[in-house]
Amino acid sequence: MSYKCELCGKKPVSGKSYSHSHRATKRIFKPNLQKQKVALDGATKSVYVCTVCIKSGKAVRPLK
Repeated sequence: MSYKCELCGKKPVSGKSYSHSHRATKRIFKPNLQKQKVALDGATKSVYVCTVCIKSGKAVRPLK
């Protein structure tokens, strides 16, 4: 599984972490992914979705 949101495609990005002395080291910023049941293509699937999609309503839970 790649660390990626199934709905919006958000994935890790690279950047730098700065210490107090302003020394830069490489780091990775990962999206906040949660496992969620989502109705995709008429079927219920359990996928990893970022919290931004959950809050905005893109990850709508199917009716039981």
